[in-house]
Amino acid sequence: MMRAPTIEATPRNAIAHLRDAWNGLAARIGTLVDDGALALVARIAIAAIFLQSGRTKVEGFLAVTPSAVELFRTEYRLPVVPPDVAAHLAAWSEHLFPVLLALGLFSRLSALALLGMTAVIQVFVYPDAWPTHLSWAGLMLVVIARGAGLLSLDRTLGIR
Repeated sequence: MMRAPTIEATPRNAIAHLRDAWNGLAARIGTLVDDGALALVARIAIAAIFLQSGRTKVEGFLAVTPSAVELFRTEYRLPVVPPDVAAHLAAWSEHLFPVLLALGLFSRLSALALLGMTAVIQVFVYPDAWPTHLSWAGLMLVVIARGAGLLSLDRTLGIR
């Protein structure tokens, strides 16, 4: 004679079944999205954000605009660093490091430099924008911790 499942056994079995299904799905997704793909997406996402910001500060190739200097004089005021120097450093950094990241060349160093810029922006310019800056930091930390991945010049040249 078959016994009906007890009240306690049913939820446990359901939870076990859901856990097993989730673990199976996670394993399949893990085979599709490996560390290399994750690093590539992180590199391109951060590069796009900073390069777009850098392009707003220049005319032509890398001529810093007077409006960019004025922005550093009024809204982006940094302690110690004069506005014209800060505008030039920011514009050049927002071009150099994103290009290196996109290429996957000196990726850890580039992500670390942009993480430093993000920290400065967070502390001195937009302290209330921490959710945005935290998401940027998360992407950069992937590259800093794991490297640029398979599709990178770092890997091709053997740079760790």
